[in-house]
Amino acid sequence: MLITHDTECALGILVELLNTAPEINGFEQLPDTAALSAFVTRNDISEVDSVGPADLAAVHGLRGQLRGIFTAPSTEVAAGLVNTLVAAVNATPRLTDHDDHGWHMHYFAPHAALADHLAAELGMALGLILMAGERERLRRCEAPDCARLFVDLSRNRSRRYCDSRTCGNRMHVAAYRARQRSAADEAVVV
Repeated sequence: MLITHDTECALGILVELLNTAPEINGFEQLPDTAALSAFVTRNDISEVDSVGPADLAAVHGLRGQLRGIFTAPSTEVAAGLVNTLVAAVNATPRLTDHDDHGWHMHYFAPHAALADHLAAELGMALGLILMAGERERLRRCEAPDCARLFVDLSRNRSRRYCDSRTCGNRMHVAAYRARQRSAADEAVVV
């Protein structure tokens, strides 16, 4: 599956946004406009003027809609949700080459409200994943104590954890220790 740079960036923003929700971490990671502004800056989201309380509330609502698409029970349901999301913001595709990123597609109106901007960009990125028949790449971390979401962009679709350095390493160490205990228990029995 060929994923363009801008789609990969949009999927990264999507995952980061979804993982700011209180149901993921136990607390809201976008509690105020300062945190939302930092999110915009950190993710290099272009053509955003300023953010205010209305933007924060709209992004919180959008995050729930995007989670619904990400976790939809079927491709058909996810596709319907993407269509509804993108239609509501009147996505307007246009080519741009700002900030040395080369030519790429923007789906939002110039200087759109942040939630509309994100709905168009992230909705289209999800739509491209669905269109490619790659919905199984939208995953939840398999670590039992983690609820984080991620997009598996590995070639063989084998990624199981949100982060191999944290959840993946922790699970591998736990499996190793369990094997060591099992081997020690077997040695005692013999």
